[in-house]
Amino acid sequence: MSEKVIDTGIDERIVLAHGGGGELTKSLLEEHILPRLGNDILNRLDDSAVLEMDGGRVCMTTDAFVVQPLEFPGGDIGRLAVCGTVNDIAVMGAVPKALSLALIIEEGLELGTLDRIMASIAEAAGEAGVKIVTGDTKVVERGRGDGMTIVTTGIGVLPDDVKLGTERIEAGDVIIINGRIAEHGLAIMSVREGLDFDTELVSDVAPLNGLTADLCGLGAKMRFLRDPTRGGLAALLADISEDTGLSVEIEEDAIPISRVARHTAEMLGLDPLTVANEGKCVLVVSEKDGGKVLETCRRHPLGKEAAVIGRIVDRKPPLVELVTRIGGRRIVQRPYGEELPRIC
Repeated sequence: MSEKVIDTGIDERIVLAHGGGGELTKSLLEEHILPRLGNDILNRLDDSAVLEMDGGRVCMTTDAFVVQPLEFPGGDIGRLAVCGTVNDIAVMGAVPKALSLALIIEEGLELGTLDRIMASIAEAAGEAGVKIVTGDTKVVERGRGDGMTIVTTGIGVLPDDVKLGTERIEAGDVIIINGRIAEHGLAIMSVREGLDFDTELVSDVAPLNGLTADLCGLGAKMRFLRDPTRGGLAALLADISEDTGLSVEIEEDAIPISRVARHTAEMLGLDPLTVANEGKCVLVVSEKDGGKVLETCRRHPLGKEAAVIGRIVDRKPPLVELVTRIGGRRIVQRPYGEELPRIC
């Protein structure tokens, strides 16, 4: 007898949380996108695709930026677009070379705002040492564009001797972050409509390729690099544990976070571990080389507050555990959806 199918009359639909970098994003990719488009390159879901070309390897990445508001403490949508794309190439160990830039502008945007964002794009590209080499511009009707959306694609050259990935991670490796967490997401939330309070927070948005070049040139046993953007540090560490089958143990006291960020997160009822960052990278390195890598980070302007925050542990079942200040333990999970919408 065939099984009866009950029609509830309710169509499943996309919700904002599907774009948050958490469990719903993961299910969207695994159930609806990869089954139709997947291949040996895309299925890795790396920050950039590695393409084998005649004479070497090229990294390619693309991203869309829909942040609200368009301008925020420490940056704007233009700086965010350049740095976000540069960083996705840089954490692969590649050298970013060029970007494309597509602008979708809403009718009614003030030309003064556009000029400020274009100047910011030029400044960020100069910092990163990349050129905007091609692009496109579209204008959509008033009420259909949230001011502006930016889509960028970046390419970079991956040196032959750089090999990074979760498959290289081993038990005993240490985990390093180059500075304070949660400042990008909380800075945007502090100026978001309906949350008008004074704060010293500014976004950490910055191009990381100078720092990653220093690190990849060390000759140290670098296993893995990634920037903890959507889903924050929690999502990144959950990915590591899931991909390796190993546990991740981090120390609450060791994680750099400012007093203002901690208090702002508490006020908003947010876990700083799940808040997005835009100028941070997480490194997994051999324990033997951890000190050398940490010292190199701290010599760079974007790594002055770098810290060893934990280690990889051969413990089953594989989990991410936070050792609290009082010696307790709690499991850190990938966020379900998006606690702070429209932050990148």
